[in-house]
Amino acid sequence: MASSSGNSSGSTQIQSPGSGEDSQVVVVVADQRKRKRMLSNRESARRSRMRKQKHVNDLMEQLAQLRKENNHVLTSISVTTQHFLNVEAENSVLRAQMGELSQRLQSLNDILGYMNTNTGGFVETEDFYGTVSDGFMNNSWNSMYLNQPIMASAAADVIQYRY
Repeated sequence: MASSSGNSSGSTQIQSPGSGEDSQVVVVVADQRKRKRMLSNRESARRSRMRKQKHVNDLMEQLAQLRKENNHVLTSISVTTQHFLNVEAENSVLRAQMGELSQRLQSLNDILGYMNTNTGGFVETEDFYGTVSDGFMNNSWNSMYLNQPIMASAAADVIQYRY
């Protein structure tokens, strides 16, 4: 005859007439299996929580490391940007100086060109030895410099006294 047991496991036990001990053994074995399964499930859940916690801890460490690297990169970008701005400012000053010196050099070269084409403005002079010279242009010591361009540094020195 089949009857269901009164325990909450939902398992069905078959009782035969005259075998009360066998049914008790079956119930004990079923209870042991149930307890073993519950312990196994608890242990599995504990391991799962531990894995999850380890994963969260690893992610937190990775986040801290990435934030540290990000701050390092931002600092590096800031320093590089400051250096760039300093170099740009220096280049701007140098470009302005180059333009000014180029204009001065051009003015001096224009003056030399005018002097080379108009030699009539010099007066003849006689030097200590009695040699007659008609000025700067015909002086043999100066003639080698007539067609030489004036370098920017020399032009700057000369022009300072002009203003």
